[in-house]
Amino acid sequence: MSYLERIATCRRWNPDDYRPLMIEDISVGRVGHDFARRLADFPHVFQVSDRAITLSDDLGDPEARTTAVREVLLDLRAQGEVPNWRDEDYPVVRRWGDEPFMTVERAAVPLFGMRGFGVHLNGYVETGDGLRLWVARRAKDKATAPGKLDHLVAGGQPHGLSVAANLVKECAEEAGMNAALARRAVPVGAVSYICERDEGLRDDVLFDFDLAVPADFTPRNTDGEVESSELWPMAKVLETIRETEDFKFNVNLVILDFAIRHGLLRPDDPDYQAIWEGLRRPEDV
Repeated sequence: MSYLERIATCRRWNPDDYRPLMIEDISVGRVGHDFARRLADFPHVFQVSDRAITLSDDLGDPEARTTAVREVLLDLRAQGEVPNWRDEDYPVVRRWGDEPFMTVERAAVPLFGMRGFGVHLNGYVETGDGLRLWVARRAKDKATAPGKLDHLVAGGQPHGLSVAANLVKECAEEAGMNAALARRAVPVGAVSYICERDEGLRDDVLFDFDLAVPADFTPRNTDGEVESSELWPMAKVLETIRETEDFKFNVNLVILDFAIRHGLLRPDDPDYQAIWEGLRRPEDV
C-alpha cells in the first residue's frame, strides 16, 4: 500500500455524473443527476435542465435565496432525504473571503456539491525521540466516519464565525483546550480535494494549523464526539496511513502535508512530488 492510495481516495469522482448548480451565471456546486431530478419538483426555486440547475432569477439576493432553499430542504428533510441535519449554516462561495451567494444547511452542502471549509489542528509534542502527534478516535455514534482516527481537533467552518474563533471553539469542545493555548496555533496553509462520498460530492478546503502542545497537556473531550486520544510517534502515524484506512479519509492529507513540512517525508522518496501535488485540487496547486 502507499500514501498515493490515500490521495486517490480524495480524487475519486466522475464529472459526467453531475450537473453544475448556477447562481447569477456562476457555478457554485455540482448536483448528481438523481438529486437534480428531485429538485425539479420545486420549480419556483430551481430551474432544472439536462445541462444545469439554475436558482430562480426571482431570488435576487442572498436572503431570498437562503430562505427559499431552506424551505425546500426542510421539505426534503421531512421525507428523510437530507440526513444528518446539523442546524449549522455554511456560506455558499467559490473562494474563501467572497461574499456569500446565500447560506445553506451544512448537511446539504455535499448534496449540492458546494464548496465546504474546515479547520484541522496538528497537535504535536517535541520529544528527544522525535515528533509525536496527538491522535483522536472519533465516537462510534458519529454520523460521519464513526470510530475512525482523527486529528486532536478538527471541525467544519460555519457561516458567521471567523476561522480563528472557530478553531478556539473546536479546541475547547474536542480537547478541553483553553483559549490561550489554542491561539498559539500557527496557520500553515490548506489542503483541498474533491471526491464522491456516501453523503454526496465533497469539494473541501481544510485550513491547517500546527500547535506544539506542552508535554503535560492531556486532551479532554467535552462534546461527546471523541472517544479517546493518544500521543503517537510520527513513525506509527505514517505507517498507519500508509498501510491501513484507519484514519478519516481527509485527515490523511493534512498529516501528509505536516510530514512534508517537518521533513519526515523527503524529496528522495520517489512519490514525493506526486504526494505534494495530490494534497490540493489541480487548480489550487
